[in-house]
Amino acid sequence: MVALKTTNHGEPDARLVDALAGADSSTRLRAALSAGTLGDPRLAQALVARCAVEPDFFVRDMLTWALCRLPAAITVPRLLGELGSDITQARSQALHTLSKVGDRSAWPAVSTLLHDEHDEVALSAWRAAAVLVPPGKEGELAADMATALGRGDHHVQLGLSRALAALGAASAPVLDVAMASPDPRVRAHAEATQRLRRDPDSGFTLSLEMATRVAVTGLDA
Repeated sequence: MVALKTTNHGEPDARLVDALAGADSSTRLRAALSAGTLGDPRLAQALVARCAVEPDFFVRDMLTWALCRLPAAITVPRLLGELGSDITQARSQALHTLSKVGDRSAWPAVSTLLHDEHDEVALSAWRAAAVLVPPGKEGELAADMATALGRGDHHVQLGLSRALAALGAASAPVLDVAMASPDPRVRAHAEATQRLRRDPDSGFTLSLEMATRVAVTGLDA
């Protein structure tokens, strides 16, 4: 593990910062673990910057953990700045980390990315929004997210369904409306989401396949 230390000049340990960008993923993972263990706010910018370009899922997860170990007053402004980045991963990972930090002051910025053109960003925004939505705004959020029903592949659709299900009863009315949509993909996705909301242990894939067959053919057998 990278040595836990910082300089005496207001700058983070250059060796640790360099290790966060090391060629080997195990080196980067250890560096992120060290950063989180150390909890030095001076590492915040380096951690946020690395999130934007880190290719390894497990290292990104450790970077998020390290950022969550720092004061929200330090991390949240930097993460919000990433939401305007031209780098897709920077936006997506910042949203993911904001959802883990749980600071609702991020809600206004998060809500602007619910319809990002990139599926992974929109998916991260749905997840974050379901966590950060202010009390009483759940129905409004559900209505906004429901406009994305039918979007993307199975992975994206499952993510949206889980986010809508996390809103509980607030999502039920908009799902009922969507189940009457003229678009069979929207109808099928809404029905599968409604089943997931009512029974979290239900099989989403089977529900979606069955709902799609009914929506397209009108046959339920």
